[in-house]
Amino acid sequence: MGVNLWRCEGGKMGDVSSMEMWWLINIRATLIALLFISIFHFSKKFYIKFVTISTSPSSSSSSSLSSTLHLPSASSPISNQDSQSRTLEIVSDSDLKFLIDNLDEKRNEEENWENVIDKKNNFLSYKAKCCKSKDRPLKYLSTTVFESCSPELLRDFYMDNDYRKQWDKTILDHVQLQVYTTSGIEIGRTIRKFPLLTPREYILAWRLWEGKDTTLYCFIKDCEHPSAPRQKKYVRVEYFRSGWQIRKVPGRDASEIRMFHQEDAGLNVEMAKLAFAKGAWSFLCKMDNALRNYSSITHPPSTPSVSAATLIQKVPPDLDYRTDITSAVSTSVAYNDESRKKKLFRRPSKKFVAKALFLLGGVIYLCRAHSALGTKVTVAYILTKLRKRDDTSRQSSHS
Repeated sequence: MGVNLWRCEGGKMGDVSSMEMWWLINIRATLIALLFISIFHFSKKFYIKFVTISTSPSSSSSSSLSSTLHLPSASSPISNQDSQSRTLEIVSDSDLKFLIDNLDEKRNEEENWENVIDKKNNFLSYKAKCCKSKDRPLKYLSTTVFESCSPELLRDFYMDNDYRKQWDKTILDHVQLQVYTTSGIEIGRTIRKFPLLTPREYILAWRLWEGKDTTLYCFIKDCEHPSAPRQKKYVRVEYFRSGWQIRKVPGRDASEIRMFHQEDAGLNVEMAKLAFAKGAWSFLCKMDNALRNYSSITHPPSTPSVSAATLIQKVPPDLDYRTDITSAVSTSVAYNDESRKKKLFRRPSKKFVAKALFLLGGVIYLCRAHSALGTKVTVAYILTKLRKRDDTSRQSSHS
């Protein structure tokens, strides 16, 4: 049985069966549904475009109004001044406080520090220890004493990056990028080479302070600068925190530099620690030779006349008392070392020698004794003498 589905004259569209009619109806319904969905999407896009066009005149009118009234825009010099003011505080007094806190050994007693190096010669001594941090790279604390050296000479030597390129062969290049005369902050770019690795690029900002008794401080940290875009041939060091304190050693013709250092150069932690332990002392000896020649050389005119070293800031009054604490800590440590050496080299008294010979005779007697009772009595007497000697030595050490 056939049905004239489209009601055309004479049924020229063809009589179809009921199954074919069912498929045609479904196809027709699907096409209608797709048509409604397309209309919905087109109407939604048209609505969004209409709203954008309707609101654009107001924005364009506001921009024209701001240009007429000379109001600041995103690319105006006022925005650049804001970014400059933020750059001026990239190394602030809070960083100095952070440095002083980390140099204070009493505050670091709770941390698990590991001694790495303890060496010295006739010209310098060097001690270094490291500590693992939870979320940051390894922390290093070191103390270096240079004999026959003033704090001012040591400061100028450390801050002369052009001279460092001559004696430090790991430095491939260093360029001064900017100096802020108001805050004394200097920004520079340094390229350092590592064996078998891609050279590392450091964009750093640093600042110097001077405290009581000509104690000097410097803090260095990573930053960004528009004059130093990233390059594929270098690996940019993302995290860098380092600082030092330079002061004169009391009662000696020597200067001491105490340093805090923490950086993430993308190296394996254990390998970096091993390389530091093996190569730090030889590097320090090379640095000492360069320091001894520094005062006799003529500095080239290419050295920047204005730098952070010539724009030293004063330590804030609320932090000046902390500098006394750190100096007192290092002085007490040095005093304890000297007193310990004196005790070790102190000659024993005649009374002590006599008692020692008596105890030695008692030990020989015990070796040859046959009576158990006599042995016990002699042991008790010797232990009593030893206890009294220990008590008197403790009292003398405390006094």
